[in-house]
Amino acid sequence: MKREQLGSGVRGKYLKHFAQGSNVVILNPEIQKAFPTSEAVNKALASMLAFAQETRGLTAHSTRTPRKRATA
Repeated sequence: MKREQLGSGVRGKYLKHFAQGSNVVILNPEIQKAFPTSEAVNKALASMLAFAQETRGLTAHSTRTPRKRATA
């Protein structure tokens, strides 16, 4: 098949669909070396999110009351 047989293309025809279903992120080269695949990036971010939520849960439900300062 020749290019001429394909007809004229429409620029941006699938852009809206693509933008809804994907999220493109540009990584710094040193980050890209540590996390070379989408799976590696997602796994690291999911782990960080779980840790942040767990840590927030530990501090949000604390039953300790703040100490009163001693007056001089």
